[in-house]
Amino acid sequence: MKASDLFVQCLENEGVKYIFAVPGEENLDLLESIRTSKIKLIVTRHEQAAGFMAATIGRLTGQAGVCLSTLGPGATNLVTAAAHAQLGGMPLLMITGQKPIKSSKQGRFQILDVVDMMKPLTKFSKQIVSGAAIPAAIREAFRLAEEERPGAIHLELPEDIAAEEIINGAKPIPTYRVRRPAAEAKAVERAVQMIENARSPLILIGAGANRKLVSGSLLQFIEKTGIPFFNTQMGKGVIDERHPLYLGTAALSDKDYLHCAVDRADLIINVGHDVVEKPPFFMKNSTPGGAGGRQVIHVNFVGAIVDEVYFPQWEVIGDMGNSLWQIKEKIKIQPHWDFAYFKKTKQQLDTHLARDVGDSRYPMIPQRIVADVRALMPANGIVCLDNGMYKIWFARQYLAYGQNTLLLDNALATMGAGLPSAMAAKLIYPDRKVLAVCGDGGFMMNAQELETAVRLGLDLVVLILNDNGYGMIKWKQQNMGFDNFGLDFGNPDFVKYAAAYGATGRRAGGAEDLQSLIEQAFAAGGVHLIDVPIDYRENQRVLVEELREKECLI
Repeated sequence: MKASDLFVQCLENEGVKYIFAVPGEENLDLLESIRTSKIKLIVTRHEQAAGFMAATIGRLTGQAGVCLSTLGPGATNLVTAAAHAQLGGMPLLMITGQKPIKSSKQGRFQILDVVDMMKPLTKFSKQIVSGAAIPAAIREAFRLAEEERPGAIHLELPEDIAAEEIINGAKPIPTYRVRRPAAEAKAVERAVQMIENARSPLILIGAGANRKLVSGSLLQFIEKTGIPFFNTQMGKGVIDERHPLYLGTAALSDKDYLHCAVDRADLIINVGHDVVEKPPFFMKNSTPGGAGGRQVIHVNFVGAIVDEVYFPQWEVIGDMGNSLWQIKEKIKIQPHWDFAYFKKTKQQLDTHLARDVGDSRYPMIPQRIVADVRALMPANGIVCLDNGMYKIWFARQYLAYGQNTLLLDNALATMGAGLPSAMAAKLIYPDRKVLAVCGDGGFMMNAQELETAVRLGLDLVVLILNDNGYGMIKWKQQNMGFDNFGLDFGNPDFVKYAAAYGATGRRAGGAEDLQSLIEQAFAAGGVHLIDVPIDYRENQRVLVEELREKECLI
């Protein structure tokens, strides 16, 4: 058996269905082995997009997505995707080619030390130096990629190793499901005691809770205790945000309405905290053993990473679903619990968020765009955000009804990931509506993947929020008192651009057009691009001036 055939058999053994790739000559043996396998090869137009798509597979399934590139520039183009998966907790396996390592007649042409380059960006990076070592290398790669905390793995397969004959009978290593350890009983008992003794406890749902089956136990815990909850941006949708105990999303600094409730809490039960997200609250070590009088319980698969603004007073480490179930079973409702202030804050925030959602201004304002999208997307529909100013508006205003129905990246927060992520989501869930929301800047970073989407026959709608500039940075520039400089650009005619790839392009000519254009696009099928001019002057008025004047309830 050829080593590349064994490599592909090992990938099949791990349940791999797709490989996203820009192949090169160093991958040709592997490419031939993929051709005769059950795995579907999806050729993208840029390695970065291949990496983003594979990372999204990992994010949505919990099983490592796989991407492939050649050596040198092909491998360096995967760097951003590696960081995206590593910071975002998305299981990803990157396979890169390399020149022969036993003998080479090409000097240093295109040769970089890719293994060392990838080490700071991955959980593990290794060159395969023997065909017989392939089964163990791949089994270990998937194990590392998928276990908590998930992330990126890199394997380099040189072309002479891929071509060699395996004579020792090596074969794939059987996979098995690993049962995560349960939290220690005394840790659970102490957490229960702290919650029962608190006066106004509050639940925070973080990114880690969106990676595993936590929502069932968490919902039971919330409904038994009646403790209100809020979430980080990457924790959206773990619990249906139409729930009456949902307070909101921590999308801005402590000046937002939600933080009035956070500041009133004397205990925060932090479920699935991930240190890569901007702090959803700030801890101050102003009292012995506390954070300005507030205590924090860290509930997670792994222990807390302590820094200046996060140092919990207690930790419950183990399978999160089981931990929450144990706490729920032991806890008793306390008559002294007081959630009245949280409810008043929620009413105040809801009033704030409801303003201007029907505004008919054109170019459209963010509040209207988010409201229109929410009105059209079904409960299981998936909105994939690129990175830009609109991400904050969607995080605050868009109610996620289910887990991973609003995909955003608040870790690396790279531009260019929105369209590839939506394409991967549609591959996994062909019967669900998928909408990509991109700024004009982020869209153009991987706009070439429209051709890939058309070639794959995807039913996909892409919303481009067009302000002819890098809107979020312009907002920050304004807040710092600088003149507008260096952040404006021109755009192609997006309608004609879409048509050039065989997609359908439309432009919203007024605020009343957007809903009907999205409805028509979903009904027609195929790839649709909708150009929506956006007015970002609301950033300053709503997110700066209005919040600056806001006062917390007494």
